[in-house]
Amino acid sequence: MAFKTAGAERDEWSYSPAVGVGPLRFGMTVDEVVEAAEILGRTRVSECARDHAIFSPTSRVEVHRRGVAPSPPAVTAYVSQVLGLFCIAADAVHGPQVPYDGVPLVGRDLSELESDVVAYAEARDVQFRYTPEGYAGPDDPGVVLRGQRVGQVLRSRPLFMVTRDGANTEWDSMPSEECRVDGQSVA
Repeated sequence: MAFKTAGAERDEWSYSPAVGVGPLRFGMTVDEVVEAAEILGRTRVSECARDHAIFSPTSRVEVHRRGVAPSPPAVTAYVSQVLGLFCIAADAVHGPQVPYDGVPLVGRDLSELESDVVAYAEARDVQFRYTPEGYAGPDDPGVVLRGQRVGQVLRSRPLFMVTRDGANTEWDSMPSEECRVDGQSVA
């Protein structure tokens, strides 16, 4: 299924907590991620900087859309040597749309997403949570919302995660490449 946003069409991927996103499943090896990502486009594999000795070496698999001029990756997958795939980041502009129980999470103006998340929580009498940066999202430990600057607006860049080896929570597991403040990398 395709989702249209800001004049561009994007694929829609499903999210299953602790299982995966679209064709990507937590625990996959780098080779399995590359094979599964062929549905979207070409891949590039590189090693992540080893910022914390407690984590096993980690690979970054960048998935670029087929037929699109050179651009940032649509999806970035992080694969731990010990645990396998533990984090999937969907680019705010080029990534597939991933809804959470009907609420689209990718590429949204963060204030509009906040309104939708609050309305969703009130309608279903469930909780939602804010990130330390102040972004509202589902109360799901496997979804960490980040901001990505697109022009003058911050758009949503969700990370779908499981706890990586040597970490206590998904927040502790976040790859340093994904630690951003106002859409700017702090790594």
